[in-house]
Amino acid sequence: MKKEKLNIKAALTLATTALLGCHNLAQAEPTEKDSWEFDAAFLFYSEVDRVSAGEAIFNAKKTFEDEDVLNLKLTIDALTGASANGAVAQPTVQTFTRPSGNGQYQVEPGETPLDDTFHDTRVQLNGQWTQPVSSNLTASSGVHISKEYDYLSLGLNGNLAVDFDRKNSTFLLGFSYFQDTFTPEGGIPNPLISMLIGDRNAPTWDDDFAKTRLGSEDDKTTADILLGFTQVINRRMLMQFNYSYSTVDGYLNDPFKIVSIVDINGVTQDNIYESRPDSRVKQSLYAQSMYHFDNVVLDVSYRYMWDDWEIESHTIDSRFRIPMGDSLGKESYLQPHFRFYQQSAADFYRPFLLEENALPTFVSADYRIGEMAAFTVGLKYGMLVNDGNELAFRLEYYHQTPTDAGFEEPGVLNDVELYPTIDAVIVQVTYSF
Repeated sequence: MKKEKLNIKAALTLATTALLGCHNLAQAEPTEKDSWEFDAAFLFYSEVDRVSAGEAIFNAKKTFEDEDVLNLKLTIDALTGASANGAVAQPTVQTFTRPSGNGQYQVEPGETPLDDTFHDTRVQLNGQWTQPVSSNLTASSGVHISKEYDYLSLGLNGNLAVDFDRKNSTFLLGFSYFQDTFTPEGGIPNPLISMLIGDRNAPTWDDDFAKTRLGSEDDKTTADILLGFTQVINRRMLMQFNYSYSTVDGYLNDPFKIVSIVDINGVTQDNIYESRPDSRVKQSLYAQSMYHFDNVVLDVSYRYMWDDWEIESHTIDSRFRIPMGDSLGKESYLQPHFRFYQQSAADFYRPFLLEENALPTFVSADYRIGEMAAFTVGLKYGMLVNDGNELAFRLEYYHQTPTDAGFEEPGVLNDVELYPTIDAVIVQVTYSF
């Protein structure tokens, strides 16, 4: 269930940002030449009554005598639980067919329809090589491979960084390209076609289910361009500005999401597979500032994203690192964290469709592209152990609130929850050595 996983990864991003970056820029020390540095981390993410995810990361970095740098990263994810299938809640029991077509499941009255078969395991490898081209020019290139049982992602990236003003200023130009292949369980659903419901043991079931499929696989490509500028303001302050442009082409539907069609009384008459455009252009502006007070470090960033699906989002992220002196005989610190996220809905987002209206070309009831707000609060505690190695623990709480989309809710839909909130707990342990 790759697309649902993208949602989890989006949530994990807020938890794993700087997951292995235990040494803040404002506090970084020169790396010893011709040496290896290692980071190991484990993260657990759990939504209440929904998806849980465990993620292990191992990062190895070697700096050579000539200042070339090799970075290798291994990520292993395991996800399980229940995910929303997009259908609306009803006052009666609902029956849905599993994505494979090999079974069905039922949802109790008034409950948000969740598919409890969601599970996945991902193994991802990344390699990055960075080397100085001249005294003021640094080049970097990397490769990416990620494999799941129903998804394969291959990628390349490269960037050039130019220093000037006595290395107080840096311009960055970056590019990446990804080729992704989807092979979802049960095949690729035909957009806007009804989910097959009935007797799984009927002799025509397999043939009827096959008619709801377009094939066994599909793919998409993603190309990103990044322009960045970093400026040292003074000995205490560092600022960074980025602009990114991304184009995505190919299969952008979620093969596991459906949309309910209801009558004037709000009663579901059919469930159809969603349909999204086969291209998307995203742009974003990003600004970050780090300020080193006498003892503490404040890190604040803001990101504005917009796309041609009419989604706009705002993200404010802040961390405040506070030294705590010696703990257990070692230096330690506390780092409070607060993040706020808000987005508007895609122009084709609909929580449901009315039977009396014609089917639109594009429609999705996926709350991830609906209007929402979310915040994260957390605290990280880190300390130096074993001759300068760092051990850190982080605990965070995530709360997501979908916003009423403004559609009139007929009949029984007034009595069910169309926009349920999501709560999650994030626990992380990191060790750098």
